[in-house]
Amino acid sequence: MKRFLILFLLSSFLLTSCGSADSSADAASNSPAQYIENKGSDTIVNLALAWAEAYQVEHPDVRISVTGGGSGTGIAALINDTVDLANASRQIKTEEIEEAQAKGVEPVEHIIARDAIAVIVNSENPVNELTLQQISDIYSGEITNWRDVGGEDRPIVKLSRETNSGTHVYFLETVLRLGNSDDETLFSMDTLLLPSSEGIISEVRQNPNAVGYDGLGYVPDDVKMIAIAKEAGGEYVLPSIETVNDKTYAIARDLYMYTNGEPTGIIKDYLDWILSAEAQQIVAELGFVPAK
Repeated sequence: MKRFLILFLLSSFLLTSCGSADSSADAASNSPAQYIENKGSDTIVNLALAWAEAYQVEHPDVRISVTGGGSGTGIAALINDTVDLANASRQIKTEEIEEAQAKGVEPVEHIIARDAIAVIVNSENPVNELTLQQISDIYSGEITNWRDVGGEDRPIVKLSRETNSGTHVYFLETVLRLGNSDDETLFSMDTLLLPSSEGIISEVRQNPNAVGYDGLGYVPDDVKMIAIAKEAGGEYVLPSIETVNDKTYAIARDLYMYTNGEPTGIIKDYLDWILSAEAQQIVAELGFVPAK
């Protein structure tokens, strides 16, 4: 009986000890990773994905989720406090700031790169140069045939990003309205609105009558970029890192990430890394312009 009692107590002890060890191991293996939710601009999404991949290699305890949907989508998520970083290819609007503040969210802006918007046409199109005014007239419907800007007698097929796109908003304000805040010019009703940069590239590639616009980092070699003059008689300039930095190219902008308040912890660490030489090298490799 004594021997049986000793064996029983020993077995109980061993089972309890093993159970405790297993529980401790499970707890360690299930410890949550640090998580960053990043959403917004389709212009920035490929850059944000490249950053996330590189950062996670160096910081395997961090998980970064990157999704697009447009600048409006990212800013809406920021307003509703459902995202850590909102990507935007335009600045947040005054009414969006007010809406956010009404919900207890304080948007803080971070410039993370710069970009040129290239005006693109089919490689067979003989037109190589346009002024800002001519591009405005094309997209507003004042000019409808390529012959009116030195091309062939063909109708112009206008392509644009959808209205939720920050690139759409920037192009409207900077090109169609020529930077005049009192101007109410709109895209003509026959402008085709496409949901992605890839959609615009695909249509321009196959349609010799098409004109579109896209971030410089998305433009492949098999479509033609138009050299742009700020005004009639001015110098025609192609988009590049150099012409954005020396401010000779007419359609260039900052790219942003927005946070709710000043970032802290892992969000601050990640934003600091984004502005590092390593991360800004990725900016240049993808055809964007480094912020620094």
